[in-house]
Amino acid sequence: MVAIDKLIHLKNFLVKPGKSIRINDLKTRYQGKVIKKGMAEQMLATSRAKLAEMQDKLYAHNQFSVLIIFQAMDAAGKDGAVKHIMSGFNPMGVKVYSFKAPSISELDHDYFWRHELALPARGEIAIHNRSHYENVLVTRVHPELILKENIPGIESLGKIDKDFWEGRFKQIRRFEKNLSENGMVILKFFLHLSKKEQKRRFLERIDDPTKNWKFSTSDLKERAFWSDYQKAYNEAISATSTEYAPWFIIPADDKSFSRLAIAAVIHDHFEKLNLQYPIANDVQKAELRKAKIQLGK
Repeated sequence: MVAIDKLIHLKNFLVKPGKSIRINDLKTRYQGKVIKKGMAEQMLATSRAKLAEMQDKLYAHNQFSVLIIFQAMDAAGKDGAVKHIMSGFNPMGVKVYSFKAPSISELDHDYFWRHELALPARGEIAIHNRSHYENVLVTRVHPELILKENIPGIESLGKIDKDFWEGRFKQIRRFEKNLSENGMVILKFFLHLSKKEQKRRFLERIDDPTKNWKFSTSDLKERAFWSDYQKAYNEAISATSTEYAPWFIIPADDKSFSRLAIAAVIHDHFEKLNLQYPIANDVQKAELRKAKIQLGK
């Protein structure tokens, strides 16, 4: 990963706490030194091996857990990132959840409930493909969805005002801080795709029979709200990127680069944990010696 650090400045993707961002001002393609696809794939393979080693230590250490969140516009590459980056992990210690529209049963609970059920235990990694942020993104663009939550005092669209959304941002910060203080590492990625590249990928899905299944007319419907989503992401990311749960905005027009950058960020935060395999105490060592003698009989 040292080679990656020399090529990619990870801090360029970090949204500093308290900083107001404008996604439209950010590039959707990396502007640094060109990394050829073949080289990127080799570096990603190396990073996968190192992440697998760190996952093993995470499980053995059994104090921390890791929550990785992916948010993006349709066709930005969330599924591919999960597939290519996490393929080196032991599936016994990784859980992947893709959240769709909430069911009637889920709407009978607070909007965190279904996401809390999918949180990682100590020693585990959970990947949320879409997350509790849908409740300040999709619902921000389509506020009529809020009325389905049957929240006391919110009986009309007129009640869903600026104070309502500020309240949700505060709830999210509080939710994530509680998780962090109890040993959870939270990494949030927004895959920043251009509208032009999204169009190209949609057309590819339509023209390629093997990718037809990936295309949905609902994706096209949401594309019509592109500007509204950009505004929603601006406010949500600006309000919720914190020291304990940072946001990273990853240029996503080049899939091979975005996957490499995400892997580099995850690796960097694993290293900060300084995970080590547990060292046996004197009592445990004595038991190990006895076991060895018994096995030698």
